[in-house]
Amino acid sequence: MSKQLRKTCTIALTIAFFVFQMYLALVKQLTIMLQTPLHMCFALALVFLYNPIDKGYQKKLKKKAAEQGRTPTDAELNKWAKLRVIDIAFFVGIAFVVFYTITNVERLRGFDKVVSQVLTIDYVAMAVIIVLLLEAVRRTLGNILFGFIIVFIIYAWTAKYFPKSWVLYTKGKSFPKMLRQFCAGMTLTESGVYGTPLTTSCTSLFYFIVFGAFFSECGGGQLLIDVGLKFSNKSSGGPAKAAVISSGLMGMVSGSAVANVATTGVMTIPMMKKIGYEPEEAGAIEAVASTGGQIMPPIMGVGAFIMAEMLGVNYLSVAASAIIPAVAYYFGVFVLVTYLAKKRASRAGGSEDAKIAVAKPLLPRLYLLIPVVVLIISIMNGNSLMRSGMYGIFTCLACNVASFFIGGGKKTDWKKDLVNGIEDGSFAGLKQMWGCCMAGAKSAAEIAIPTAACGIIIDVMTEQTSLATNLSGVIASLGMTNLFAAMLIAMVGCMLLGMALPTVAAYLVGVTLFVPTLRQLGISPLVANMFVFYYGIMAQITPPVCVASYTAAGIADGDAMKTGLKGMLFALVGFLVPFVFVYNPAILLEGTMLQTVIGAAQLLVGTFFLAVTVAGYFKTAMPKWMRALTFVVALGFISPDVVSTIAALVGGVVMLFLNFEMARKAQKA
Repeated sequence: MSKQLRKTCTIALTIAFFVFQMYLALVKQLTIMLQTPLHMCFALALVFLYNPIDKGYQKKLKKKAAEQGRTPTDAELNKWAKLRVIDIAFFVGIAFVVFYTITNVERLRGFDKVVSQVLTIDYVAMAVIIVLLLEAVRRTLGNILFGFIIVFIIYAWTAKYFPKSWVLYTKGKSFPKMLRQFCAGMTLTESGVYGTPLTTSCTSLFYFIVFGAFFSECGGGQLLIDVGLKFSNKSSGGPAKAAVISSGLMGMVSGSAVANVATTGVMTIPMMKKIGYEPEEAGAIEAVASTGGQIMPPIMGVGAFIMAEMLGVNYLSVAASAIIPAVAYYFGVFVLVTYLAKKRASRAGGSEDAKIAVAKPLLPRLYLLIPVVVLIISIMNGNSLMRSGMYGIFTCLACNVASFFIGGGKKTDWKKDLVNGIEDGSFAGLKQMWGCCMAGAKSAAEIAIPTAACGIIIDVMTEQTSLATNLSGVIASLGMTNLFAAMLIAMVGCMLLGMALPTVAAYLVGVTLFVPTLRQLGISPLVANMFVFYYGIMAQITPPVCVASYTAAGIADGDAMKTGLKGMLFALVGFLVPFVFVYNPAILLEGTMLQTVIGAAQLLVGTFFLAVTVAGYFKTAMPKWMRALTFVVALGFISPDVVSTIAALVGGVVMLFLNFEMARKAQKA
């Protein structure tokens, strides 16, 4: 397939993808066994168009040629072009899946995997779908998730051969029965590939991803960044605080750690370095602040939408429950950068100049926040997530048109104003809007692929084998007398998954493996899901695989591993908050108003002491023994027990008073 033909096909498919999704949102939804497979097929086609089979080779060739100071020749670039015939085979496979889905939708709508007959074409379709998904995963997410899925598919067929005493053992079935169950579970029912994760991608995630693209392009993203810069302009350590505020605000809309780092980090990291932050320190602060965007309402990360579907609750209730922990997270990071700045200033003998220039005034641009307001109000009014997302997108377009007239389109030559507006970024023209559509569709496709692929893993663990039940039993037996030990096991497991898999995939696998265990120990469904969700996200800044930290380190020209280690330390609050809301569910609004207020106060006070501990500074630098005791004080606020809270509060006050006295004596000396 030539480059021009691929571009034409990409444009055509993007238009068709948008028309299909708009029909679902604004006209009517189709049966799940029709709209979900079609959504997946659109995503597969776009992924193969954006990632041709020889793309990796061309990328390596261009990099090598650049190192040699030359441009690769057409002959070199097209060396493996003959392999593109494989891509054509994949597109034929996608066309077959579309035909199969449309012609069999009535039969599949009422399919019962226990009594219904599985036809030969069903087995063929299952094989084609799994091959397509595996190759799409390999091209977009690399070999780790690809290998992960392969292992689970093999395990589904070999589980009966393990020793009966092993946790991996599952009672065996005959080959025909196993094949039939595998096919039915994977692609013939609303489980497996077409389970809740992919359904959520079709009915929610697509619209919010596109909304984020439009909101950012129409000036809302830059406004949020400028708000962070403006409100931290006059304080010590201003660029670091700007990173915290800007990334938090951007995260409310984008829900992507890496995207946040790439967007706000290019501005805040150089400014932090300019006033004396080490590259690794600046990168870590930005990575920590950006990662928190996935737990910050109203939009949060992709996993939050899937969580709402899996819990069977309104998304707004999930977002509302996440408010207090998210505020505590950003409060802790804000306190940390404040005292780090003061610590560095005290060593330098004074405070640094932290003024940051904001190019345009904020007040005339506040109307650009209207799309977010419309989105939230629509959700609160009970509209579906897909319809709310569409309202948000349309409001972005309306604000974009308004920005042209507000910028002076009626006062002078409108053609000149239009050109100038597009050039200076105050007005996004049709080209930019089409770019939003392309970027949004591409991002939505890249999210749909892992959600569909993780359905394979989930079905193997829950339906094809008894692995999830076996693991839950083992972990539950270990933690039956010690809830803390069970939570530690779940925490480590979720973080290992988060290091190996994308956030959404880590959450989905973690839910299947660890939520049943936590539920057996008396933890509510929301708390258990949020616990898994948090640690899947925290892996984004935890070495050795910390994508957000690596991205920030690249911008800061710092060491990636050191940036990751510092980020892990700076985000310590995020690692402890899940333990807090397990012991005190009122933090997630599961309690009375009084319990929630007291729990929030405990969490914020404990967060303050934890941030001071990490900074190692209050009024003056803390010696190691004082930092250790202050850390113990912070841990004392995890439990809602009155005695431990009072003891921690008294101990914390004593530590701060001692530090204050140390500073006073040092000043006199």
